[in-house]
Amino acid sequence: MTIKEAILKSLDDINAVTNYLEVYNHIVAKGYYDFGSAKTPASTISAQLGEFIRNGDSRVKRIKQEGGTYSYYLTKNEPEIGIEILSGETLLDSDKTPKPKTKSYLERDLHILLSSYLKNTQIYSRTIFHEQSTYGKDSNQIWSHPDMVGVKFLNLQTKVSQNFLKSINRVDTFKLSSYEVKKEINSDSELKKAYFQAVSNSSWANYGYLVAFEFSDSLSEEMERLNQSFGIGIIKLNANPFKSKILFPAKYRDLDFKTIDKLCKINREFEQFIEQTDRLLTAQERYFKSTEKELEEYCDRYFESDSDIELYCREKSIPLDLD
Repeated sequence: MTIKEAILKSLDDINAVTNYLEVYNHIVAKGYYDFGSAKTPASTISAQLGEFIRNGDSRVKRIKQEGGTYSYYLTKNEPEIGIEILSGETLLDSDKTPKPKTKSYLERDLHILLSSYLKNTQIYSRTIFHEQSTYGKDSNQIWSHPDMVGVKFLNLQTKVSQNFLKSINRVDTFKLSSYEVKKEINSDSELKKAYFQAVSNSSWANYGYLVAFEFSDSLSEEMERLNQSFGIGIIKLNANPFKSKILFPAKYRDLDFKTIDKLCKINREFEQFIEQTDRLLTAQERYFKSTEKELEEYCDRYFESDSDIELYCREKSIPLDLD
């Protein structure tokens, strides 16, 4: 057998969700592959399992366990594996031993990575702190407020065409977006909760997105179904924000001005963001650059260099290479 054939055969034999060490031990016990003089054969198995995922090989899937480790299984064995395990709600026996606590980043530590990704696509973005709203300590506020908001302006080449479009319908000159940000989504229940939170707090915007640093590979079909049914897009954020990907695009909707008005009343930051957007839309040509600078200064800061990104991720303990 090749090493990949040995891995597939072992996963089939085990017929359960398992980790790379168990796969390695099974290969050795059954004599499926001769590692020869390899110094770290178990690490080789771990790397090969990662290759299946990175290369999009549909025969192998993985789920994340507590502590940031991954476990793997054969796709064809899904019907025989308990749904509570595939959803991430039950840990494997090998993962139940206590693990030393490591420093973990905060959800809001991801905002600057998202703002960097958005700025690269000409979107101005701003974090909205729901705890600063009227009745901000009410936990239900998280279902009203987006984590971040963004605006993108139509970039026409001439001032004449810009002014002409504004005189017809100013709404068409910009698009507002809403973003719900999560660290990781590992189970079906986590996905549904986060997704419908995004549905709830983005009803006012042209586009709504659920953003997470990490999604379990087993959730792709359910993400596609939710996206087709409700239109909220899904973005997978990367430690290098310029490698972030839109997994499923958001569907366009008209602005809900009543909800925008409500958010302006209860949250000063959201109101200021809308105010800055309006100033740029209505600015005379001679004031446009200064007004644009005001908006950029009001919005979240963003990274422009890879070295700054890497330094920040290391300081915040954000994984730079999940594989």
